[in-house]
Amino acid sequence: MKITILGSGTSQGVPVIACNCDVCKSENSKDKRLRSSVLIEVDNQKIVVDTGPDFRQQMLNEKVENIAAVLLTHEHKDHIAGLDDVRAFNHRWNKDMDIYCSENVEIALKREFHYVFSDFDYPGIPKLKLNLFENKEFYINKTKITPIQVMHYKLPVFGFRIKDFVYITDVSYISEKEKEKIKGAKVLVIDALRKKEHISHFTLYQALELIDEIKVEKSYLTHISHFMGKHNDLLLELPENVLPAFDGLKIEMNE
Repeated sequence: MKITILGSGTSQGVPVIACNCDVCKSENSKDKRLRSSVLIEVDNQKIVVDTGPDFRQQMLNEKVENIAAVLLTHEHKDHIAGLDDVRAFNHRWNKDMDIYCSENVEIALKREFHYVFSDFDYPGIPKLKLNLFENKEFYINKTKITPIQVMHYKLPVFGFRIKDFVYITDVSYISEKEKEKIKGAKVLVIDALRKKEHISHFTLYQALELIDEIKVEKSYLTHISHFMGKHNDLLLELPENVLPAFDGLKIEMNE
């Protein structure tokens, strides 16, 4: 199994428009963060988690020519805004794109992309096949997906476990029951927005506390804002088994 971090930034990305802070002016490519997303290559297929505003660029950056499905964590724009661009795959492979989402996300998609679901079949619009899931295991072809329900302030959000890999973004609370689904995983990618407390995201210290509690072998921080500081400075603050994710990071795992 191979994991590619397509984007590791928060909703504004990094650099932030009109910001002149040291992080936003950094020339280190690891300080340049597109909106959070991940590509999972498993069981001879590719699955993308979230299609934010940078989805098109992320597909081009990694030269992705086909994906089996899209998993959506929740309905915020920085996680769904680029969904229209799956039409490139529709045209290339002449098939609808499987989208896996919760009922809440389905409602948002039909509002935000109303033209896709209109009775009038306008030429060139994306062809989407919505597959609804609840908080129980399901399959994408041969691959078992275990949803992990967390809270993003008051909004339910889903993380996912695929084999020994867990991806959780946009989280401020995880119940003890849902934590059980993470245990035994070898790699965790977890939300860590900044060091200062935030109403709807884990801070660096909350993420580290969870990592220590769950005892995952290797963890990566994502959904990082410019307030977190520079990548290289953050490296010096973290335990050996924790790294800040960066765009283009590849993680190889034995299945």
